[in-house]
Amino acid sequence: MRRLFFVSLLFSLSASAQTDYAKVSQLADKIEPKVIAWRRDIHEHPELGNREVRTADLVAKHLQSLGIEVQTGVAKTGVVGILRGGKPGPVVALRADMDALPVTERNSLPFASKVKSTYNGQEVGVMHACGHDTHVSILMGVAEILAGMKKDLKGTVKFFFQPAEEGAPVGEEGGAELMVKEGVMENPKVDVAFGLHIDSQIEVGDITYRPGGTMASINDMRIVVKGRQAHGASPWSSIDPIVTAAQIINNLQTIISRNLNITENPGIVTIGSIKGGVRTNIIPEEVEMLGTLRALSAADEALIIDRVKTIVTKTAEANGATVDIKIPWSSHYPVTYNDPALTARMLPTLQKTAGQENVLLVPADTGAEDFSFFAQKVPGLFIFLGGAPKGTDLKKAPSHHTPDFFIDESALKLGVKAMVNLTLDYMK
Repeated sequence: MRRLFFVSLLFSLSASAQTDYAKVSQLADKIEPKVIAWRRDIHEHPELGNREVRTADLVAKHLQSLGIEVQTGVAKTGVVGILRGGKPGPVVALRADMDALPVTERNSLPFASKVKSTYNGQEVGVMHACGHDTHVSILMGVAEILAGMKKDLKGTVKFFFQPAEEGAPVGEEGGAELMVKEGVMENPKVDVAFGLHIDSQIEVGDITYRPGGTMASINDMRIVVKGRQAHGASPWSSIDPIVTAAQIINNLQTIISRNLNITENPGIVTIGSIKGGVRTNIIPEEVEMLGTLRALSAADEALIIDRVKTIVTKTAEANGATVDIKIPWSSHYPVTYNDPALTARMLPTLQKTAGQENVLLVPADTGAEDFSFFAQKVPGLFIFLGGAPKGTDLKKAPSHHTPDFFIDESALKLGVKAMVNLTLDYMK
């Protein structure tokens, strides 16, 4: 009798879990047209970082209509919604970034952006060329579904609609780092953070993940090599900053090949800009170089920065030059780290949501994400949502940050289901 009762109980619990997933799927089906409509509206009216006024207003009004507590003006233009469930439990943070990029859209979508703005003093086109419009619309849909479950919700959900993920304008603070500084992880104190990113080079229906370092840290740098100016016909009278800069660039490449243990993690040292001189026959007084450093662990990040400073300084000294070096120069994001225990705990949720065969373990990505600031404070899980139409040659699909960037909107429903199910299952 006891055995029969135990089996019956297991069946009941299993059926209940299945019903939860089925219910969320039905709710996602129902809200899908609204999510797509929101996405198209946001896509047609993109806004640059720290300027997301219209988007923030749209989000705030939607959350208020659901009876969610709303805070506006967070980290310039961010919005935080607080949904307090009817039962005690953990505080789950869900994040969506809102900013667009200074890219001119080139596709023929009926809702393509025609917006222009000013970026670093130049007139530019503005486009959601990284899919943040989909992130906002997905989280608006998630908020509506979870608000409808408020009475039975076992905990609290904090919705972070974040500005300036792509970086704040020069001279301004912004993004997740500023949200954390302003206290979004407190009152109530967040226990866990989930985020997702659409990907135009992953097929619709797939979700990818990686435990540990999943996206790289980023440190940009500025190096100014100072020498002595001379006539190009008498280089012996100079301390040539151009020759010194060339040696520095070559020497920096030994960091990854000779100092970093690449069997554990990759890393990147890139010089992306070099400026110096105005004439063919003048050796200039100084050369400026700009670059980026990427790593997938805090230890590797520290090692790379230390080696860059040593190599740059000593190479300059060997040539009789001096050098000013600043790391980071204008931006720094930590490694986006997926807590291994949390990842393992939530993997079955993702597999039940998308199908086990559609949840794929992938290598780390040397792109960067400021979701990392949230994941520094609490265990975090950041996943990627496929956005390429089925049958697409993924190697030829337009990448993010390009004028031809394209997302299949059928991906949005899976994003809604994933975020809702992660929240509910974590609360259990």
